Amino acid sequence: MPSILGIESTCDETAAAVVEDGVRVRSNIVATQTALHAKYRGVVPEIASRAHLENINPVIEESLSAAGASWDRIDAIAVAHRPGLIGSLLIGVTAAKTLAWCIGKPLIGVDHVHAHLYSVRLQSGIDPPMPAVGLVCSGGHTALYRLNSMLDAELVGTTLDDAVGEAYDKVSAILGLGYPGGPILDGLAPRGDPSSIRFPRALLDHDSLDFSFSGLKTAVLYHVRGRQGRERTVAELSQQQISDVAAAFQAACVDVLCEKIRRAVERFGARCVIIGGGVSANRGLRQAMEKFPVPVFFPPLEFCTDNAAMIAGLADLLLAAGRTSELDLDAITYSQWTA
Repeated sequence: MPSILGIESTCDETAAAVVEDGVRVRSNIVATQTALHAKYRGVVPEIASRAHLENINPVIEESLSAAGASWDRIDAIAVAHRPGLIGSLLIGVTAAKTLAWCIGKPLIGVDHVHAHLYSVRLQSGIDPPMPAVGLVCSGGHTALYRLNSMLDAELVGTTLDDAVGEAYDKVSAILGLGYPGGPILDGLAPRGDPSSIRFPRALLDHDSLDFSFSGLKTAVLYHVRGRQGRERTVAELSQQQISDVAAAFQAACVDVLCEKIRRAVERFGARCVIIGGGVSANRGLRQAMEKFPVPVFFPPLEFCTDNAAMIAGLADLLLAAGRTSELDLDAITYSQWTA
């Protein structure tokens, strides 16, 4: 029953977790930076890396304490090593390499986006039937995968511009609301009428599995502020009108995500769908997928956003497959970090 310490620092969350046997989460500690970036309405890389530097050691120590684990009970160190912000990744990877060397245990580099798909197994230990279609949707990623197993994930579609979570943040900013935008707009959407405004659905070619949300964001801007972007202000909108925009925008996002998933399921003969990432917590998306023709698996809400439990969990499979990293300077390269 391997016990793995996972470390996550790809963007603006400093996280560490101890996971046993790939699914039993003994601890899951996350130091969020939301307050630091809120006034900028987005993540500032330099601020993020400095915060990681301050948080990394206390978060690791707290994760071990919460798990009641000592270093001699840790069988491997796992770290999210790609993709992400280079300065943020550097902090987590350096900490993980140092710890692995100090305790003489294997180091396992884990793809952050791939780990979001694994997160559906945490706590439940569920094994989704394969082949599957996986969608990772968050502030930084909108990526569609074909999975033959939890270790065999092939990227088949990605965003050509904004990630869906990024579009939520920008629309929230257009409406003069807070950051991050996803939970705010998801909270407003049930109060609005999604049919009151018909925002565009960018489906691209009839067989495309890629995504585009930039045009949708611009359509919201024109609707709220006029075609010149300054003909009126948000202050002129009533609360009901703002809720209607949130509902119509969310409906457009969900329609696109569902259509791309449907196309992928039909193309690859998938037996189920796996959805991870911060936007997988979205109530509108979860409700829309309830009647999907194949089973759909979402992570527990606590594992939707960035966390280290998913890193340690996927690392358990990688360790069993012998896919560990060497402890030299070339083990985890800059090209891997930014892949």
